[in-house]
Amino acid sequence: MLESIKTPYDECIEILLKSMKLDPYFEEFYYWAQDNNVPIVILSSGMRPIISALLEKFLGHKPASHLTIISNEPASRDGKDINSEGGWQIEYRDDSHFGHDKSLEIKPYAALPDGERPILLYAGDGVSDLSAAAETDLLFAKQGKDLVTYCQRKGMPYTTFENWSTILSTTKDILNGKVSAGEVAAKASLGL
Repeated sequence: MLESIKTPYDECIEILLKSMKLDPYFEEFYYWAQDNNVPIVILSSGMRPIISALLEKFLGHKPASHLTIISNEPASRDGKDINSEGGWQIEYRDDSHFGHDKSLEIKPYAALPDGERPILLYAGDGVSDLSAAAETDLLFAKQGKDLVTYCQRKGMPYTTFENWSTILSTTKDILNGKVSAGEVAAKASLGL
């Protein structure tokens, strides 16, 4: 399917910059996380330069070091320049169905011993998030999207979010010790 896209890569980024919007609460979450030394890792089946460009546009600057993007990369096609017509393709991170098995990025942290293991929170919406869904302490699934349907079928606990305000307030409560990720997940599994 991507082979049918002939638009030069830089033009694709410009089109996306004009048409995409950032969740209004993500920016607040981003700065709160920066102020509280909470790392943000974006695991995506998209491409890093596009994600970086979008974040830079919406934040007004390049993302700070507390935000890491792990995703696929663009690559030139047939020796062409990626900014020429038909000149780019996706270089996938691995051979999984979506080109990026996100669980592989989480498993090393999940395997750390108590005392070293961070609290793992994950927010997702689609089928490319399925592999990562079971690897975290607390899963946020976007309301009305495929990840919610999958979790319901599998009986997996998840907390529904409509926008990042839910993620921000819950993460603040966890960091401040008001509630644990396990308690939030337990409430979610009871449908509370």
